[in-house]
Amino acid sequence: MNQPEAVANSSQLSKRAARRLIQRALVLTGRDRHVREHIREARLTMLWVLEDWGFAWTVHLDRGKIEFDRRPAKKPDVTLTWRTAAEFFEAEKENWRAESFEYSGPQELMRTLERLYHSFSVSLGGVLRNPVDENGDPLV
Repeated sequence: MNQPEAVANSSQLSKRAARRLIQRALVLTGRDRHVREHIREARLTMLWVLEDWGFAWTVHLDRGKIEFDRRPAKKPDVTLTWRTAAEFFEAEKENWRAESFEYSGPQELMRTLERLYHSFSVSLGGVLRNPVDENGDPLV
């Protein structure tokens, strides 16, 4: 079986492939014990938006669990907006940088978000370098 090549550039991705990579990175983030401990009290809904692609999805945090929903939340607690998909996919190289996206929500949630986003960035980088699921099936 051929191994899929690393994703070198987000412009190579279809929206469907991007969604699969993002979902896989969130699954891996949800398996991070440190993240689960950090969000064990959190119950919130986040909307993540890539403006240039007109692409949005919801991330639910519910007492240590992270859930991905393809549909955008109507009333999120927090909204993260990246102007371009390129900025979003570059985030994995830079880790936590609040200026890489626009944040809308209560400031007290930033600490929770920081740990989550850092782990997500690391997971996304790994998924971009090796775009396969847990069964070894290609995501792109």
